[in-house]
Amino acid sequence: MTTAESGSLSSVALEEYLSLIDELLAQPFPQVNLYDHTGCGGPQHRVRILRASQEFWDDDDGEAAREAGAELRAYLDALIAALTARWGEPLVVDLLPYLRAGLEGEAVSEPINCLSQLAGSVQAWPHPDLGRWLGLAVGQGDKELPLELLAAVGQTLPPERSVRSVGRS
Repeated sequence: MTTAESGSLSSVALEEYLSLIDELLAQPFPQVNLYDHTGCGGPQHRVRILRASQEFWDDDDGEAAREAGAELRAYLDALIAALTARWGEPLVVDLLPYLRAGLEGEAVSEPINCLSQLAGSVQAWPHPDLGRWLGLAVGQGDKELPLELLAAVGQTLPPERSVRSVGRS
């Protein structure tokens, strides 16, 4: 499901998204960088668009973007609740330091580099037994572009300075 559909998150949709997330965690990473309508990936990461809103070229008052944002945040919250029940509280990764670092020419590992250009933070669950982590975020490339519910898998979690547990400040 990568297009906007009306209605709230059904249990069927939630199960479908959780299945896609499980697949992302299990799939090998692509050997070369790739981009398509479902997301992107490379040697140490993969980003999947789980759901996308419409574009906002004609949304002069911002109402359509606010409604789409609320809908995608509801999807994100439902997924966070389901994954928290499975794996415990997520870490919250502040992506702003990575966006700044990338803009200053520093190397930023993927998928953090990609996510930092779309979202302000990501909810992340480390999976040390798999040598991976999973992250969820809602992001947008520009105000006219669709909002996207994103699932990302990477090998290297960001440094502790920008990561905090949900229950702590």
